[in-house]
Amino acid sequence: MDPYASLRIANFRRVLVSYAMATMAREGQMVVVGWQVYDATHDPLSLGLIGLAEALPFIAVALYAGHLADRVSRRTLAIAGTFVLLLSAIALLIFTVRKDVLVNGRVWPIYLVIFLSGIARSFTRPATTALSADVVPRELFPNSVAWRSSTWQFSAILGPAIGGLLYGFVGVTGAYAIVSVLMAVALVGLMFVAVIEKAPERTEMTIGESLRAGLRFLWHQPVVLPAMTLDLFSVLFGGATALLPIFAHALHVGPEGLGVLRAAPAVGSVIIGLVIAHRPPIKRAGPVLLGCVAMFGVTIILFALSQNFWLSAFLLMLGGVFDNVSVVIRGTLVQTLTPTELLGRVSSVNQIFIGASNEIGAFESGVAARLLGTVPSVIFGGVMTLLVVAITTAVSPSLRKMRELA
Repeated sequence: MDPYASLRIANFRRVLVSYAMATMAREGQMVVVGWQVYDATHDPLSLGLIGLAEALPFIAVALYAGHLADRVSRRTLAIAGTFVLLLSAIALLIFTVRKDVLVNGRVWPIYLVIFLSGIARSFTRPATTALSADVVPRELFPNSVAWRSSTWQFSAILGPAIGGLLYGFVGVTGAYAIVSVLMAVALVGLMFVAVIEKAPERTEMTIGESLRAGLRFLWHQPVVLPAMTLDLFSVLFGGATALLPIFAHALHVGPEGLGVLRAAPAVGSVIIGLVIAHRPPIKRAGPVLLGCVAMFGVTIILFALSQNFWLSAFLLMLGGVFDNVSVVIRGTLVQTLTPTELLGRVSSVNQIFIGASNEIGAFESGVAARLLGTVPSVIFGGVMTLLVVAITTAVSPSLRKMRELA
């Protein structure tokens, strides 16, 4: 019997609480930022630039962040990154309170804060992912991934709703103030995590050798790499989240409606996530993964064609169902097939594929919307997602034939 069982459970709960608060804060913040920027510029590209401002620093330092997550205290690294995210939220609040900062459509200070928060997220994500794996027995990884994913999705429901409702009813200043409070709670939650594992082993390996070791392991994985690549390109082309402020304007639902649209995918995700968490491992995991990503692309196309607010919200929710099944499968693959000593580095690559693809996808959506128009650009993204699934199915027999998760 594990003598640390009760402490592990308490630690995992604290990590989940911190994860939930940070996610809620970020998702709410992105709703407020998106509406604030589009309201000032009325330019689809300005929405895409939000994603680019976060993605560039995220990608630039992600591999080094993963290296650190395997060499230093993951708890300390997660705390430091969350502290910077708190400072970023406070900065947005200060910019809004000071009326002389954001005037005449000037939004570059917001982009600067998002850029800095991208660096912080790059360090926080692999550290938090590896930390949550540290406190959970390996045989419980599939369930823990499902719980963490459901926690993220539940927070992603409340976050946009809080951001949109607060923006609509109490203004942008009040919304940023609540975001700052939530991020502070996330920071406190991490501080109460008690580390019971031994510190990561120090070796004489250089940073370059360390990074190559993680990449070499990933390159020789016949299932993990194709699954991550599938996510990269499907999210890159199929994400319509960045353009939701435009759809909210077109549907005449205001920031409150934008909050509902942003929360809708998470509603579907948390429902299916709770179902997965209480069920045995998924059978025929490879075909299920490919099928869910394909259906995600279909829902994106139908969403672009919808002219009814509630139908649009339902389609986004349905897309969240399909997306979360694939998230659980990919997350379980990464945690079960990766040695603990490599988990930080592999998680950082996974975050580049998953996290940065959202932001780069937001930039792609903004550029495509300016060139093609909003609706055609989203349809194009859904079609490209289906094409990515077809190509992955053809070139990756290991993923196509994968059965029950380990």
